[in-house]
Amino acid sequence: MSVPSAPESFGPSPAERPPIHGGRAPHDPAPPVFAVDGLWKVFGPKSHQVPADPGLAALAPAELRARTGCTAAVREVSFSVRKGEVFVVMGLSGSGKSTLVRCLTRLVEPTAGAIAIDGENVRAMDRARLRELRRHRAAMVFQHFGLLPHRSVLDNVAYGLEIQGVPRSRRRARAAEVVAKVGLDGMEQRRPGQLSGGQQQRVGLARALAVDPEVLLFDEPFSALDPLIRRDMQEEVVRLHREEGRTMVFITHDLSEALRLGDRIALMRDGRIVQLGTPEEIVGSPADDYVRDFVRDVPREQVLTVRSAMRPPDADETGRGPSVAPGATVSEAIEAVARTGFPVRVMEDGRCLGVVDHERLLEVIAGNGHPAHTRREVA
Repeated sequence: MSVPSAPESFGPSPAERPPIHGGRAPHDPAPPVFAVDGLWKVFGPKSHQVPADPGLAALAPAELRARTGCTAAVREVSFSVRKGEVFVVMGLSGSGKSTLVRCLTRLVEPTAGAIAIDGENVRAMDRARLRELRRHRAAMVFQHFGLLPHRSVLDNVAYGLEIQGVPRSRRRARAAEVVAKVGLDGMEQRRPGQLSGGQQQRVGLARALAVDPEVLLFDEPFSALDPLIRRDMQEEVVRLHREEGRTMVFITHDLSEALRLGDRIALMRDGRIVQLGTPEEIVGSPADDYVRDFVRDVPREQVLTVRSAMRPPDADETGRGPSVAPGATVSEAIEAVARTGFPVRVMEDGRCLGVVDHERLLEVIAGNGHPAHTRREVA
């Protein structure tokens, strides 16, 4: 198996990562924004027979194609997206991630399973209700921007509002507001052909934001951009999420992008989710050899937090030495220990939760530390 090599940096520390605004605890009775249960998408003749037949459903991809002529792009996938989180679906080419996100709004019709948005059955929606879902509640941002070349930036951004029948003055005012929000001030009257790739992607993002959707769906939006521009766009998503707390579902094949942006990550292989968890859970507690191979080059100290390295404090350690928040990375703790020579106290609300010393830090970096608070969710 060939997996992407890890870059030098995996984005901001959890302290810099945007908080999960309105995020739900697992026991919270409020419904998630999206809830997916047992979802299948099968392409080919008599595709509906595959999910219904346990023998066919259990076949490996090559065997299924040989026996039925069908391809199962999404296989019995279940997950929920909490309000205000960035939920990343990641996998290599052909893993089923783009098909999955298109199923959420039925741009691709699912073969079997359930999809709900705010508790409403998406698969039962008629054409009018589905149109309302796509126009108002869940906006898609694609890799290919789809901008109208003869229209200005402002009119491209206002296009979704125009389709909704919003009066011209109101939609242009809203478009101008969003154009400024994505950093395109002064470019309102330019045409798409006068913009760089990164600027065009900002227009695509602004167009999605203009309709004020409940959820933004990103389908590998930055994969065609140059690395520096891609980094800028990632920072733009981080900034917008920090300011607005909007729910986002982000599709990517890039591990560093997933770790940088995701509050939780669903890692897909052959149409299935092989592990679902926070970046720290994915890196710190891989579910199997495939995930372990995927994250083997990740600098663990940049992803794991001090919760995974701390031990109970001794009596004389609670009142001295540097301190960090529980969400600080192991890398930050290493710097503090090296700078002061003292163990680092993990502090929250004036309480010392634990202490991190150089022995514990070395164990975590070497992969011998096992985050006690992590858990695996395998769909």
